Amino acid sequence: MVRPRSQSAHDSVLRAALELFAERGIEATSMDSIAQVSMVSKATIYNHWANKEALLIEVMLFVNGLDRVPEDVDSGNPCHDLATVLSRRPPDEFDAVRARLMPSLIAYSALHREFGEAWRHRVMEPPRQSLKRILRRAIKRGLLPSTLDIELSMALLLGPLMYRHIFHNETHSSAHDIGPEVAGAFWRAHCIDGRTAPFKPGNKK
Repeated sequence: MVRPRSQSAHDSVLRAALELFAERGIEATSMDSIAQVSMVSKATIYNHWANKEALLIEVMLFVNGLDRVPEDVDSGNPCHDLATVLSRRPPDEFDAVRARLMPSLIAYSALHREFGEAWRHRVMEPPRQSLKRILRRAIKRGLLPSTLDIELSMALLLGPLMYRHIFHNETHSSAHDIGPEVAGAFWRAHCIDGRTAPFKPGNKK
């Protein structure tokens, strides 16, 4: 089925912007160059995005697989649910271009604080909120202590993944998934009386 012209143009602009941001850097990429490479008029681009930063945000959502709201996870086993969220990965097809784009994105975010805040909110906040919902449900169900520090829990759950990303620098396709192991270690440390068996790597339930 042929996509409507508006959707086809939208996708062309996203992919052209992604390649140009990664190749030239964000500061050096103009809306004129994006229009030229995507073969979509600048007027049409501005009908979809108010400015370059709005387009950049959507590019980041696109390459991180966050252009759709992730469904809530509630299997009845909070440890399994934590592992599911921690194991979510961006689309493999964008691994290389995402790696090229990240240095420019970090530098741009440091110089443009308002954009940096928007990027963190839109790209980094959704998985944090998913983890928080799982922890709060587990507390409400009496599986985790009511005194559990949610923000500290975020550091304990996400810290190992950040460490792995920074110091091992493996591509998503080659990296061992440590999400289930992190979830299991957290659960064993904090669950009440082992009421729900921790999720073990390799288990589906």
